[in-house]
Amino acid sequence: MIVDPVRVDREFDDNALAQVLFGPHNAHLDRIEKELGVELHARGNAVTIAGPRNLVAEAEGVLAALYDRARAGKPVEPGDVDSALRMSGHGGVEDLILHTRKRHISPRTPTQAEYVRLMQRHELVFGLGPAGTGKTYMAVAMAVQMMIQGQVDRLILSRPAVEAGERLGFLPGDLREKVDPYLRPLYDALYDMLPGDQVMKRLTSGEIEVAPLAFMRGRTLANSFIILDEAQNTSPMQMKMFLTRLGEHSRMVITGDLSQIDLPSGTPSGLRDCLTVLGDMEGVGVVRFTDRDVVRHNLVTRIVRAYDQRDRDRKGAEDSRP
Repeated sequence: MIVDPVRVDREFDDNALAQVLFGPHNAHLDRIEKELGVELHARGNAVTIAGPRNLVAEAEGVLAALYDRARAGKPVEPGDVDSALRMSGHGGVEDLILHTRKRHISPRTPTQAEYVRLMQRHELVFGLGPAGTGKTYMAVAMAVQMMIQGQVDRLILSRPAVEAGERLGFLPGDLREKVDPYLRPLYDALYDMLPGDQVMKRLTSGEIEVAPLAFMRGRTLANSFIILDEAQNTSPMQMKMFLTRLGEHSRMVITGDLSQIDLPSGTPSGLRDCLTVLGDMEGVGVVRFTDRDVVRHNLVTRIVRAYDQRDRDRKGAEDSRP
């Protein structure tokens, strides 16, 4: 029995946009039904929403947000429906939209919204959590926006090339050709936000620098937006070195997943170490993403959850041993 049931009719003034909102064969409505536990029935350009009062109101908000998106000429795809569902009840994100040359990027989960707010306010921010949560992508978007707006002069993206280890010298090509494969995800994000010719021009001029962590030693980085990706694969000494590169009028974002450490056995993670050292230091922001924040294909979310459950089961079994 539905507690406090209501039925609401909502009509949309543009038939074509209503069909975009509803999705192919009403697929978007089916998705909202499944996630919120309400009933949606479409007729022409109208939809009836039935269910508990609070959930009907939430469904109305999701439909309104998606219709506004369609009216603005933006596509409404399954990922956009998931984003609207995650953000329902968390207010608008207009002040959190990141503007780059190729696209405007909005937070797609409440945690992403918190992440953007912290990057706006703090000089040092840590983004922690599993793959697919937008940790690096949103940081690069913030950096590109600040560079375009003239708030920083340079954008510096770095990763530890742990996977290469001592084998780096045996790879063919010059140094850049050796390390570029480990930095490719950072290049991909840049090309998603800036035209290719601008990326190349800024790389050539030094406005954008994509380099392995070892290249940061001995430098002081002022007027820059600095991102360290895959930071779980740093040693404590490397992390201290990197943190102390922060110069005047700069921002630093450090991302990583403490469940995916690739360091040699027995080597402590610099990311885990620095989080215990810095603690609640003023001026430092920490955001922790979970599998609920995965914004890739829905199957990726289920894969992350399956692995997390496996790891919890193993830990439980180990803890229960005499």
